[in-house]
Amino acid sequence: MNFIKTAMKNRKLIFKLGKNDFKNRFANTSLGAIWGFLQPFVFMITYVIVFQYILKVGSSGDYPYVSWFLPAMSMWMTVNDTIINASNSIRAYSYLVKKVVFPVDVIPLISIVSSAYVSLFLFLISIVVSSFFGYIPNLLVLLYSLIAAYCFIIAFTRFTSAVVTLLPDFSQLLNIVMQIFFWFTPIVWNIQMVANHPTIQKILQCIPFSYLVSSARQAFIGENIITKGHGIYTIIFWIITIILFIWGNHIFKKTKKDFADVL
Repeated sequence: MNFIKTAMKNRKLIFKLGKNDFKNRFANTSLGAIWGFLQPFVFMITYVIVFQYILKVGSSGDYPYVSWFLPAMSMWMTVNDTIINASNSIRAYSYLVKKVVFPVDVIPLISIVSSAYVSLFLFLISIVVSSFFGYIPNLLVLLYSLIAAYCFIIAFTRFTSAVVTLLPDFSQLLNIVMQIFFWFTPIVWNIQMVANHPTIQKILQCIPFSYLVSSARQAFIGENIITKGHGIYTIIFWIITIILFIWGNHIFKKTKKDFADVL
């Protein structure tokens, strides 16, 4: 496929621009890129304090709340922040779109690489903290969950980046949709809470965000989402991701000729 070939051909350029993009976000601050790591870290710790010690939700089952919550929140922040940044990336890099020789297809990948620095930091924090509680993640399952996450992000943002470029208001709608998915995804609450409603539970488990959050969490608590439940949710996830990629790629290719005109 042309997109994959273009990405592989320009991989060095993508990583270089992604690194520069991350640095430039905080170029005007004294602490620089440290803010990029500090803000999400404080956000995650605040959630732990509020839900474990203030609200005392007790939704972690037999596991320490920190080991149960941090991996899931790390995955959500990875997916959410990367999708938002990548969806707005073509407008952010409008000056590159107007350069005929620049491969427009790879612009969302630049934002994905830029966001990956914080994502890897968050998972590192999750590994260190969980290790103190005796929960060392299965690195193979964790690696799989990250690969699955970025495959889904690329597929999803092929569509959203094209639409946001043509219709800027879609960016605001996307923010709202992601906020809704946050609460419908079992991040701060346990999916077993809806066990009395099996149909609703199954629908929620079929949502790609739920699959990714659960895969990261299970890597830390000794379970394997790839084969759990005969792997039906794994099959559903990859079917959705492939369909999204094919559809999003079609939309992107069809509309990219109009990008320069609207920017």
